[in-house]
Order: sequence, then C-alpha cells, then structure tokens
Amino acid sequence: MMAWSAPAKLNLMLHVVGRRPDGYHELQTVFQLIDLCDRIEITVRTDGSIARPRGPDGVPEAEDLVVRAAKALQQASGTSLGAEICVKKRIPMGGGLGGGSSDAATTLVALNQMWNLGYTSEQLATFGAALGADVPIFVAGRSAWGEGIGERLTPVSLGPDSWYVVVFPGVAVPTATIFQAAELTRNSPPTTMRGFLETGGRNDCEAVVRAHFPAVAEALDWLARHGVARLTGTGSCVFAKFSRVEDAELVAARVPDQWRAWVARGLDGSPVLEELGRWGVAKW
Repeated sequence: MMAWSAPAKLNLMLHVVGRRPDGYHELQTVFQLIDLCDRIEITVRTDGSIARPRGPDGVPEAEDLVVRAAKALQQASGTSLGAEICVKKRIPMGGGLGGGSSDAATTLVALNQMWNLGYTSEQLATFGAALGADVPIFVAGRSAWGEGIGERLTPVSLGPDSWYVVVFPGVAVPTATIFQAAELTRNSPPTTMRGFLETGGRNDCEAVVRAHFPAVAEALDWLARHGVARLTGTGSCVFAKFSRVEDAELVAARVPDQWRAWVARGLDGSPVLEELGRWGVAKW
C-alpha cells in the first residue's frame, strides 16, 4: 500500500470573460494550492479489479471520481493490473476547494507510477480533463494562472509564507447552479496575471452565491471583519489571506462553532511532486 496526498486549491480570483457555443464558460483564474489535503491509499491488485472500500460519505463507489479515473487509465493503457483505493477525506465536498478533482488527479498520477505506465503529465491531464475541468491543475501539481475553462495553465510562484483561513459554512454549492444563473456576469474584461497582482481581482460568482446561499453570505461578512474575504470557485468555502501564521490562527480560533475552519499554507508545488520522488521521478 502507498499513501498519496490530494491537496485543495483556492481560486484567488475568478473572472468569467465569456461563454462558448458548447455552454462552457471562458474563465480567467489564479489557482493557489494549499496544504489542506485528502489522503489516497492505493494497493495494486493483480486481478484487474478496481475497488474503493472507503470513500466520501454519500458517494457511491461507481460514481466516485477516483474509481472513474482508475478505470479510464486502465482502459486507455490496457494494463491487466487493478487497484484498491481508500479515500480519507479532509476537504469538504461542495466547498469549491477541488477535493474530488484533486482525488482523481492523484489517482491518475499515482497509478501511472504504480502500474509503471510511463504517461507524461500532459497525457494524464488530457485523461483528467474528461473527468472535470479542475483535474489538470492537480495533475500538473503547481499553482497556476488558468484560462479557457481552466485547462490552459501557466505555472506561477505566488511567494512564500502565504497563510489562509479557510471557512466552510456547512452548505454545498452545486457549480452548475451558479454557472446557469441568469444574473451571472459573463462579460468581464480580460485581464493578465500582472493585472491581478496590481488589483487583486475578484470572483464574479460571489454575488450570485450570496443571493442563493445566505450561509455563505454570512461567512463572507464575518470573515471580512478580520481580513479581505473572498469566495473560492463557486463556493461555498470562503478565505482570507494573512502573512503570518499567528494572525491566521487567531482568526481561525474565533470562527463561529457552526462552521468549520482551517489554517492552510499556500504552496507553489503539490506534495504529490515530492511523493513522486519516491519513484525516482526528478521532473514532472
């Protein structure tokens, strides 16, 4: 059995700059990886079976993205090997932190090594994009500037010693609900990474989420009293950035009891990159 990390992400900004003929939205975003991680435990099987004896509450095995990822990789490669996959969740579902996509990405990266398949990160990202728009960022394993539907990625260094208070207000926000909302702004002027660094950007989904999910609005308003509060993705998690871990811990300790909160460190590179080193992968 090998244990692997599946880190969460924050969208430090999210601009919706257009809508494509196929219904997908054109986005500009900054993905910040953080050290809040799920744990994926994988044991190789020789009988070709894919099993997930432990996973997220309420998610049937056949619908779990880790199972779908493993089966997609198995089919594409033609391997006769299988896997037993246990998912230990820390990242809340429906919070906009990308937990399911990260679990799927880690499964692809891990099984690529454990099954000795030899796919490149670009090839795995292509497999992952069919599972979810956020999977490629976790396969790449680096914080990044994202465009398109989030699949066009440019790695960025967001600097050391970034600490975040992340608050989960106890509700799950379905992404489709927000992107289908008639009132969503879909014509934000395109910006650049430099523009984000100068202005901080915004999240175009925030107004819609506030209107539909009062608990998220309450969490945003509470956190705004302690820092610059933002929504990640389509929510429901909100976050604020701090330069010192001590400041973040003080705020997290005051979070109302009905919500969950974490202090998370910003990462330029995923812990999965270090874990690949166990297999002699020097560059990913």
